[in-house]
Amino acid sequence: MRHILSLLLLIALTASVVQAEKHPVLRLATTTSTENSGLLEYLLPAFEQQSGYKIHVIAVGTGKALRMGRDGDVDVLLVHAPGAEARFVNQGYGIDRAAVMHNDFVIVGPESDPARLAQARSVTEALNKIMQKKSRFISRGDDSGTHKKELLLWQASQIKPQGKWYLEVGQGMGKVLQIASEMDAYTLTDRGTWLAYQDHSLLKLVFQGDQALHNPYSIIAVNPERYADINYAGAKAMIRWITSRQTQQKIAAFKRHNQQLFTPDSLVNKVTTPRTHSPVYPVHAPQEPEAWNR
Repeated sequence: MRHILSLLLLIALTASVVQAEKHPVLRLATTTSTENSGLLEYLLPAFEQQSGYKIHVIAVGTGKALRMGRDGDVDVLLVHAPGAEARFVNQGYGIDRAAVMHNDFVIVGPESDPARLAQARSVTEALNKIMQKKSRFISRGDDSGTHKKELLLWQASQIKPQGKWYLEVGQGMGKVLQIASEMDAYTLTDRGTWLAYQDHSLLKLVFQGDQALHNPYSIIAVNPERYADINYAGAKAMIRWITSRQTQQKIAAFKRHNQQLFTPDSLVNKVTTPRTHSPVYPVHAPQEPEAWNR
């Protein structure tokens, strides 16, 4: 009986090894905003089926995702902080940076809109209204792409947010929307996450439309020359797939409340890299203030 059990265990282990070799893992670090929106759940099964790779999704803030890339803990990144991405590539940690899509940021807040943001003509005016009224504002405070954008917007508005009205919570976008709803506060969110969560929130969209709220997403392969165990073949396969016409059309078709969440970017006005010929953003981009690069 003992020999039979040992044989069965050996067979099971062998089958597991064969399965792992048949479906190698690709480690994807991405943002909580793409995860919260439902986009990855919608897109990735097709990639797994077509490629044979099993995707291990790690949803964190962009800052943490980039740190994981620097440490060689993931193979590919899908993130949205152009300045930080440019540094990541320029420092030799990432290659084959490709434009994927964009949406925009919006400000949501209490139904009563105490700071009258709906009357603002620019995001700068909107933030000044919040500061002057000392209306509570919930910041992600987590070094994410959304947090980096928020800090840039305060700086552009010549405001240093501080005081009891400004609360950093160190949480992902979904949790921040929940906290803001419970506290009748304003917050900055990407439109995709807002559309996915708005049915469960007491907040309303109070400001949108400023070009300064543009929110582009890129995909970046971690440089295999730095880490021997990087699945670069899988990263290249994902970059080709997500920037392909078919997948870009699927991104355009993804909707919530009959609204398109993301606009595909990879086939529009982009340069190419000699390594993969994937459409990419130029690596030079405005940098976040150095004090904010944690």
